[in-house]
Amino acid sequence: MTTIFTPLTLKNGTTIKNRFAKAALSETLGDKNYQPTKELISLYQKWAQGGTGLLITGNVMVDRNARGEYGNIVVDRQQDLNLLKKWALAGTTNDTKIFMQLNHPGKQSPKTISKQPVAPSAVPMTGSNGFAFNTPRALSIAEIKQIINKFTEAAAMAQQAGFSGVEIHAAHGYLLNQFLSPHDNQRNDEYGGTLENRMRILTEIYTGIREKVGHDFPIALKINSSDFRSDGFSEEDSLQVIQKMDQLGIDLIEISGGNYENPKMQGIGKGAFFIDYAQKVKQTISTPIVVTGGFNTATGMENAIQNNETDFIGLARPLVMVPDLPNQLKWGNFTSVKLHHLTTGSKKLDKKVGSLIGLSFYQQQMLRIAEGKAIQHTTNAWGALLFSLKHQGLSALMPQRDKE
Repeated sequence: MTTIFTPLTLKNGTTIKNRFAKAALSETLGDKNYQPTKELISLYQKWAQGGTGLLITGNVMVDRNARGEYGNIVVDRQQDLNLLKKWALAGTTNDTKIFMQLNHPGKQSPKTISKQPVAPSAVPMTGSNGFAFNTPRALSIAEIKQIINKFTEAAAMAQQAGFSGVEIHAAHGYLLNQFLSPHDNQRNDEYGGTLENRMRILTEIYTGIREKVGHDFPIALKINSSDFRSDGFSEEDSLQVIQKMDQLGIDLIEISGGNYENPKMQGIGKGAFFIDYAQKVKQTISTPIVVTGGFNTATGMENAIQNNETDFIGLARPLVMVPDLPNQLKWGNFTSVKLHHLTTGSKKLDKKVGSLIGLSFYQQQMLRIAEGKAIQHTTNAWGALLFSLKHQGLSALMPQRDKE
């Protein structure tokens, strides 16, 4: 397992000590003022000590009036820089790098948080979770400029606090993904229509941040390989956006959406599509990439690096179940991680609250890591459900994303 522990230097000279990247997870460990808690800081210290080279934080929102879920951190001028500094310090322990993931939910802000969310166009959320979201109103051009400034200011604060870099979140149905998608973006001004216009907010956020933080501070991008819907953000669109961001000088690109080791888990064709897509991307750009999704064996991780299918292994839930996975692999103590399938014992109830069970279980385990407690290995979903209800009340039962 030598390749996976080889350092990699980004375009701007920042060196990541190995090829493990903790992808964003929904920690929900912000306090009532959307500030980092001591538990969040402790969690990142544990991950840094566990040997991961790059830690990417969970969603950090750039506007306190536009949040995606309970427990989000918000970085704006009201934020306490000292708490951010403590978080950054914890995440840079053990020669680790920590990138703050910057996000705006757009219309993907649940009713329990937003009475009237904003979006590129007034297109309501659809699908089985659509009932949990209010219909958005379309942003004005002036408001789009304000959002661009909020991303820029948040990145500057992250740099000031000691974070190693930032990641712009343009995936998973959040605002920037909504702009990229022709389904969600039906504007007829300079921010809608052609792909060049639909990606304009993203390129302006990137150039705005770059002007503010300089070239020595890494800026990463998280983007979908596709939205997997006929009128949405396509593979061709995604590839063009990635190539444009590569030309502009982005330092790292995280591709999300798919399952590397078990294509069947993602539905027919999605996993294989994802592997092929990652290889296509690597052939057309010079920017290093992170592939996130479905890595659970030491062999699969090492093979992906050796075969040049990705530069970094993006791990999310496996690093909750095994917080020191890189160290264990280095010492020869890790071969694979098992992610539990939780059930309430009722198929009907599982169908209704299945996505909540998954999120709640991992949030529960992250809090246990932060408190120095052992991870729970169980298939019983009731503990996770009760944990969620205790922390969020009945609002926990409302979906917080379009697709969990």
